[in-house]
Amino acid sequence: MAVMEPMLLQLSTVGGAAPASSSLISLVITSDPVTKFVLALLAVLSLASWGIMFAKWRAFSTAESNGQSFVHEFERARGIDDAMLLAQRVKSSAFTAVFSRAVQFLHDTKPALGATSDRTARLSGSQVEALRLVLDSETGKEREELGRFIPWLATVGSVSPLIGLFGTVLGVIEAFEGIATKGSGNIGAVAPGIATALLATAAALAVAIPAAFAYNVFAARLNRFDNALEGFGSELIALMVREGRI
Repeated sequence: MAVMEPMLLQLSTVGGAAPASSSLISLVITSDPVTKFVLALLAVLSLASWGIMFAKWRAFSTAESNGQSFVHEFERARGIDDAMLLAQRVKSSAFTAVFSRAVQFLHDTKPALGATSDRTARLSGSQVEALRLVLDSETGKEREELGRFIPWLATVGSVSPLIGLFGTVLGVIEAFEGIATKGSGNIGAVAPGIATALLATAAALAVAIPAAFAYNVFAARLNRFDNALEGFGSELIALMVREGRI
């Protein structure tokens, strides 16, 4: 009990001398301008990352839903003409964009292999390779459109801890300044600075963890979507082969 009494006395002194520690809001208000700037910057990064997360979640949900609807109908198409009618009925998506690009290529390209009594005019090997390049280009375009701003989540996830570390260093400096000012290292001298340092660290982690987690999730979904588009391009070429266009 004799040992606990001085510690309790120190804690009660801190409660009276440093009311800023009573709540996070008062701690932020009484912090130095540079720390306030660090916390404000982290708040802006957090709002931006959450905005990107909600926007990308909605974009992926729409793209995957519309794409699956078209692909499901496309698999039952008997030819390019049937697929064109399907593309006009369903909602536009990355898959319909790739299909439209392939149809445009067919309309703009004259088959190198002329028609004979045994078969219709067909695309040559080099023309098929050109078609594959066109489909890859359109696939890459759709991937870039869907993946826009996702790298920002990785940037926020990697930069936020460094910004928080800067605030932590400022808090430690403030703690040492408290020791120098009061001439002792008791709790009342170091508590405000340490509290500020821990607040900056916690704020940085609160920003970085969701951003890094969301980046990994959306990057994986983007890779799966890209693979689905490439597979659709292969199915489209296979449909042309069955129809006798290649």
